[in-house]
Amino acid sequence: MHSGIIRRAGLRVTQPRLAVMHVLTKSSRPLSHADLIDALDGQGFDRVTLYRNLNDLADAGIVARTEVGDRVWRFELRSGDDTHTGTHPHFTCTDCGAVSCLPENVVRINKSGRLPRSVREQSVEVSLRGVCDRCS
Repeated sequence: MHSGIIRRAGLRVTQPRLAVMHVLTKSSRPLSHADLIDALDGQGFDRVTLYRNLNDLADAGIVARTEVGDRVWRFELRSGDDTHTGTHPHFTCTDCGAVSCLPENVVRINKSGRLPRSVREQSVEVSLRGVCDRCS
């Protein structure tokens, strides 16, 4: 499954890319480079290789790269379902720093539900901040 996605994007299928895709597929939240290193600990991949592969997958449009205001890139697999398209809002806990995905429809733009033309033509990221249920 993952190898076909990687090939269709014009990339070579490698073990680090397959490992990154596997971890991102299983995750319910965007992962930082450090999160990915922890998840793949003991599998023999070095930090630089994983970072380069994350960026290659993002540049190919397979993975979405998000920054939620803390200067840390987080990555998530782009897919056809509503939770991981890479265009949905994210929630960041101001206490523990956890980042989670929110449904696309959690933020209402206007009465018509459509974005103004000037916004539709731009890349817009929505990030909400507050205290998560675990910390409150």
